[in-house]
Amino acid sequence: METVNGYVDHIIYRNNENGYTVLVLIVEEEELTCVGYFSDIAEGENIEAQGEYTDHPTYGRQFKVSSFEEKAPQDEMAIERYLGSGAIKGIGIALAARIVRRFKADTFRIIEEEPERLAEVKGISAKKAMEIADQVNSKRDLRQAMIFLQQYGINTNLAVKIYNTYGQEIYSILKENPYRMADDIDGIGFKTADEIANRVGIRTDSDFRIRSGILYALLQASSEGHTYLPQDQLTRRASELLGLEPEHIEKHYMNLAIDRKIMMRKCEDMTQVYASTFYYMEANVAAMLKQLDISYDAPDIEIESRVRKIEKETGMVLEEHQLEAVKEAVKNGLLIVTGGPGTGKTTTINTIIRYFEGEGLDIFLAAPTGRAAKRMSETTGFEARTIHRMLELNGGMEGNAGFERNEQNPLETDVIIIDEMSMVDISLMYSLLKAVVAGTRLILVGDVNQLPSVGPGSVLKDIINSERFHTVKLQKIFRQASTSDIIVNAHKINDGEEVNLDNKSMDFFFLKRYEADKIINVTLQLIKQKLPKYVDAGEYDIQVLTPMRKGLLGVERLNGILQMYLNPPDKRKREKEHGSRIFREGDKVMQIKNNYQMEWEIRSRFGISIEKGTGIFNGDTGIIEEINEFAETMTISFDEGRMVEYPFKQLEELELAYAVTIHKSQGSEYPAVVIPLLSGPRMLLNRNLLYTAVTRAKKCVTIVGDDKTFNEMIQNNSQQRRYSGLESRLREEDEIG
Repeated sequence: METVNGYVDHIIYRNNENGYTVLVLIVEEEELTCVGYFSDIAEGENIEAQGEYTDHPTYGRQFKVSSFEEKAPQDEMAIERYLGSGAIKGIGIALAARIVRRFKADTFRIIEEEPERLAEVKGISAKKAMEIADQVNSKRDLRQAMIFLQQYGINTNLAVKIYNTYGQEIYSILKENPYRMADDIDGIGFKTADEIANRVGIRTDSDFRIRSGILYALLQASSEGHTYLPQDQLTRRASELLGLEPEHIEKHYMNLAIDRKIMMRKCEDMTQVYASTFYYMEANVAAMLKQLDISYDAPDIEIESRVRKIEKETGMVLEEHQLEAVKEAVKNGLLIVTGGPGTGKTTTINTIIRYFEGEGLDIFLAAPTGRAAKRMSETTGFEARTIHRMLELNGGMEGNAGFERNEQNPLETDVIIIDEMSMVDISLMYSLLKAVVAGTRLILVGDVNQLPSVGPGSVLKDIINSERFHTVKLQKIFRQASTSDIIVNAHKINDGEEVNLDNKSMDFFFLKRYEADKIINVTLQLIKQKLPKYVDAGEYDIQVLTPMRKGLLGVERLNGILQMYLNPPDKRKREKEHGSRIFREGDKVMQIKNNYQMEWEIRSRFGISIEKGTGIFNGDTGIIEEINEFAETMTISFDEGRMVEYPFKQLEELELAYAVTIHKSQGSEYPAVVIPLLSGPRMLLNRNLLYTAVTRAKKCVTIVGDDKTFNEMIQNNSQQRRYSGLESRLREEDEIG
């Protein structure tokens, strides 16, 4: 690590979002290009920087700054240069010269201790003198805060966020309750706050630490799909997290409940503990669904007559359950349509659309993901959007994302049809229902046997199980669908029946292999040689789906191997190493968390921006188009032509996507899928997971691996319990009503 001292001559480039800066530092009268993350630095400022010299292939010798400290100017020339640099608003070069000529080396002392004396200089009024002093003092305060925070191992980027949130309060907050930061500042979770608290010397049994730990345990549970935890489970989790005995945890529940941070609900044989947000979401979702459940007077004979006319026009013929679904859609404000692959959900949706279109009603179609919305558009011939776009997502600032469409500004339409409802979590359902007014028909379509949503809740399953609303289950496999072994075998898997693995099928194959490396070799042959021609698709269109993240056939290992063979190193392709991953131009990648602030744009073939928006979501996939080392950004092309520039500091939101977990594939459909299968935890390798994987394929499923594991998965109908209270809330609403 080397140290350089100098003053900032000029700034070449600055990313205002993350503070990444390229600047020229004058060190002993020589220019030195420095790159790094700087807090609110301005031209003319003196700094001492630590880092190392690097040779950039395009820009030559640079000093890569890992940390820096601003220094007060020491001599008259440095003081004049700083004041005249533009760092202090209202002072130009000429005025800076007059100030220093008047006060010489004593200038900064005068500004800080006797600011009224600045009015002795021609061109400075008493008011302006105080404004100059305020600016200099605030910069001094920031500089001192940076030094204070950095001694606790807090990096510059985070330190600026903390200072901007608390100002001069940081000293008392850090020494008394650093856990406040986990609540107040985006990007600081319990673990970061706990590390800081440990360095500051906060006791491990501090009340603040325990309460923050309980809330963090609930947050972790929500990432596993739970909207609440039974009290005894929460106590155990918090106890393990904090390294404290259970009795230290339990006494804090009442205080957290009084502060409305948690809600406790007695239910049968347990006490449910909710983070308040999810408690009110569930309660409101239940109430809003009930408000939409309006009955309309429409004679069956009239509906049937209209349906027969639509059948004649389109050539579609509805079976009894499909006809029932159309009738229920016409007669009710809320309808759920569920069924597996090949049972005619698309035909049913199309008939409902044409029925309401004939009535002159406005219809909105939506799905949870871009891929699912695109497929809905293709199968209906009508425009379908993601739920986020329909609700007009507004990225907001610093995590305050929201939707333009809500109870004050509802969706202006008569009918809303949502497909792939199994993917919708409680948060998205709450946002959707807030924007739907009573009198608007809402039709929810999905396969309840798919894996539940990645986010918390079991919305579709809970609504159906509550038996509170009109639900039509499509069960008949249509003749055309019955010729597809993908569909036939998916239903067999779901029913726990044995699947024939003789490979006489045209679209469902099982290649028996019993060693991980042999399974991987076969997978590569399928992707590179066999399947592209067979399904008329590119290598990147063939998706590897695996049950696990870790292990010999987990996502992490598979992606490294698949990248090596599908997008090998090339001198013409730039790379960026981030943690244990290497990203390369041309790589297939996936967003692994919702980012409501991320900006995207759709460009014309001439590179002109024709549409802009915000929001890239968990499961969105794209291709790395460009890696720019100078700007420290990575440009990715996502579905629907959305182009996004990722700062290098946000690459933890991305991972390679040659192989993805079956959970992450929800709502997607691929020309062909390859499923490597060996062994793993019984709770993970179950029927539900296998069914979801098989139903992701449009033209061909190939399973490579152990047939014993495959058959065990079909027989294993156990699923990890998901703690969700919407079903009981809906039953309560029914009792209240």
